[in-house]
This record gives sequence, structure tokens and C-alpha cells, in this order.
Amino acid sequence: MSKEKLKKAREFEQEQLKRISPEERPCYHVTGGSGWINDPNGFSFYKDEYHLFYQYHPYSNEWGPMHWGHVTSKDLITWERLPLAMVPEESYDNFGCFSGSGIELPDGRHLLMYTGVGYVSDIPMANGELPTHQTQCLAVGDGTDYEKYEKNPVITGEDVPAGGSKVDFRDPKIWKDEDGFYYAVVANMTDDGNSRILLFKSTDAFQWQYVCVLDHSDEKLGKMWECPDFYEVDGKHVLVVSPMAMMPEGLKFHVGHSVIYLTGTYDKKTHQFIREDVQPLDSGIDFYAPQSMQTPDGRRVMIAWMQAWPNSKFVPDGVKYFGQMTLPREINYRNGKLIQQPVREIENYRGEYVHYENVEISDETVLNGVDGRVLDMTVKLKVTDAFKKFTIKLAADETYDSTITYDPVREVLSLDRSRSGYMYDILHTRDIQVKPAGGEVTLRILMDRFSVEIFINDGSQTATMVLFTPQEADNISFAADGKAQISVDKYALTF
Repeated sequence: MSKEKLKKAREFEQEQLKRISPEERPCYHVTGGSGWINDPNGFSFYKDEYHLFYQYHPYSNEWGPMHWGHVTSKDLITWERLPLAMVPEESYDNFGCFSGSGIELPDGRHLLMYTGVGYVSDIPMANGELPTHQTQCLAVGDGTDYEKYEKNPVITGEDVPAGGSKVDFRDPKIWKDEDGFYYAVVANMTDDGNSRILLFKSTDAFQWQYVCVLDHSDEKLGKMWECPDFYEVDGKHVLVVSPMAMMPEGLKFHVGHSVIYLTGTYDKKTHQFIREDVQPLDSGIDFYAPQSMQTPDGRRVMIAWMQAWPNSKFVPDGVKYFGQMTLPREINYRNGKLIQQPVREIENYRGEYVHYENVEISDETVLNGVDGRVLDMTVKLKVTDAFKKFTIKLAADETYDSTITYDPVREVLSLDRSRSGYMYDILHTRDIQVKPAGGEVTLRILMDRFSVEIFINDGSQTATMVLFTPQEADNISFAADGKAQISVDKYALTF
């Protein structure tokens, strides 16, 4: 492929990096070098390092022709920025190098599988846009530099079974199974406006054949299912998808873009997946397009885009980049649910420790040593009939705050970041059904400079939101309508 466009993009990124100080970035969450990022891609382990790529438009803080940015890490917490890996330039991807995944090949090369989106005509459609197609493509590299496969694309619209769109056909997730074959799941829009996940198979990861439909949306679980991921954890098979146009269902599913996981059984011989249950993967405000990998020590670890499409057009004034990733999360399956926990490596960055046991809270209360914007804090709330509402204020001062509130009567946890510095009339609140576990609601709260990730009741539920509150707003307080009893373990995180 031509190197000129890649060289230009890399040089531009390097110049932009000089404009952004470390203090303007999160401490332990991945951001782009400059400009815009969205979906995590190519999350994999290669040459003794974790590699993460991401959808990237370095030239502005808005979505644009998709490039692939690239970072690496030894521990999933601190990341080194590498030159961006791919630019849209070939006939099959000149509109964008869309989402995909990565895997190490037996010969030691690093394989990236992605969706190439290319123009099929220069004659505009009725809406004024040029028509495009989506195909699955490959790039191979050494961990720093990547070459697009000379026989791209490797899966095209001709491989889509009857009833499926040749245009909405994207986001391949590749893995190698115990039978020695490579497999990939790919999202596909159906002719009736719904979605299905297609399974493909290969002996060498370069030549592919269609196998079957793994699952489909049934006109109930949203429209297009983006960014599929399929894996086995603790004896249960899990299909994760990010539906567009989701209809709400009480407090379980919210309207619009969402992320859900379908659990069930999978017959590796017939490739039949039998769905048993569907649950939300994250119930917060900012979480989309997760991707997982298996670490060398056998853990299933997931990372996601910590943003939401409905809010993504509202970029705060003065920011020099837009978008970040969640902290990687360890995934397990227990008691019918996926359990998410921050990767254990975060504990290596714990610093000053403060502990409070069975503190009675009524009026707004500040606990000495419990403050900050970069921290790992666990709050255990005893649920009794002595209070009607309990609230934690985070990232607070006289002007700003973001709140987490629990209503024990309704058993609802509420997030509110409307005073977080995100000065647009967009989604700022979310209600989540949370039942006590053992008479308590436990909240592990991971804060970075521009985000809050909440792990509820030992990770049986999670909620994520980004903040743009000035860093000087670092107070934390607790209050109750009535009398509540809490215990607090708070660690400062040091980098």
C-alpha cells in the first residue's frame, strides 16, 4: 500500500501530541493521540505486550474517515502510544477502516481483521451521500507497522446469505478455536431492518467460508447489532452485541444505542447457539462497542468505548481530543450473570489508604481523607428502613458535582451528572434497578480525571459515565434522608 498518507497522518499526530499536556489527559484511561476516537479494535496479546487499536480521526474532534490508532501496555493500566497503524486509502476502505480485531498467527505475525468501507460510485444517492459497501479485510504486521493484504477483501457481500445487506456488514471478531480452525463473527443488517450475527470459518485466517447465523434480533432487541463478540467463560457461552435503535424495557434496557449480552449453550460441531437469557452489559450513560480477549494467564478481559453515540456530537469547548476507553475489566460468569471487575493490576497503583467502619450518615457529611479525582473507593451501604434516600456527591465544589443516589424503597440507583461541566442539554441521568445483596448495596467507584466507573454488588452490574468537571472540584460527600450507615475503603491511585 502507499505509505504517503500513513506518513502524513503519523506526522500530524506527532505534532498534535505536543499540544496536549499529560494533565489534560486521564491518568489510566486510553485516549487518542489527537482528535476523535470511538470503538476499541484489535485488542490482543502479541510479543509480550497487550495491543489495543481504536477507531480514530486524528484531524478533528468529530467522527471522520476512520484510521486505526495504536497503544501497547505491559499491565493493561499504563499505555505507550505507537504510531497509528492504518489509514483509509484503498478502493475497498477509502471511506474508512472500520472496527475489527486482532490475533497472533503461527508464524509470529500479528493479524488485524477489519471492515473496509469503500465508495462504490461517485454518483450521490437521494440523501446526497455517496454509496458505499462494507467488506472484511486483513492487515499483517510486526506490532508496529502493518501491511494490508494484497488479496483484500477476504469476505464480501457475495458471502452474505440471502436476506442480508451487502452494505451493513461489519465489525469482525476473530479467534482460533480448539479444533484448530479460525472463526469470526460479523454483524449484518437484514432486509427487514433487523440484524443477525454471521459466523465464518477459515483454516488459515486468510480464506473464509460462511458457516451459519449465530443469532438474530427477532424485531425485539434493537436494529443493527454492532461490534459482536463471542466467547466462553466459566462454562457459559456469551454473545455480546451493541444494538442500535433499542426499545426500552422498564429499567432493564434503555432506548437507543445499548450493549447487551446473550448467554446460552453452543454446540461446536453444529455451531448452533441456543440463547437462554439476555441482560444489559453496562447500565450507565457512556459505554459502547466492547471487545474482549483472553490474557496469557487465562482471564477474559474486556474494554469498551467510554462514550455514547447520542452524546458524541456535543464536544466541550476547548478540549484537544475527544473520547476515551474504559478501564479493562475482568469477566466471569456466576449465578446467571456476567461479573465485571476492574483488572486486578489496578491494585498495584494504590497509594494512601483511608478506612471508615459503620459511619452514621444523615446531613451532608465529609469524611477526612475521602476526596480526590483519581481513586479506587468502595462504599458499603446497609439497606434499612431508617432512610429514604442516600446520596454520594463526587467531583464536587460550590458549583459542580455528580451524584450517585440510592432509593431503598424503589431499589433504584440513580446517576446524575447534569452539574458535571458537560454543558449541553443531553442525557445526564440514568436509573438502574439494584437489589441489595446480603442486606447491603456495595459500590466500588473508580474515578479518573474525566470519568466514573461504578461496579455494583461485586460487579454483578456496572455503570459508567464521563465528566468534564474542572479538576479543582475534588470534594466527596455523603448524605441521607433519614439515617444511613456506611463503611468506606478509599485508595488514592498514583501514577
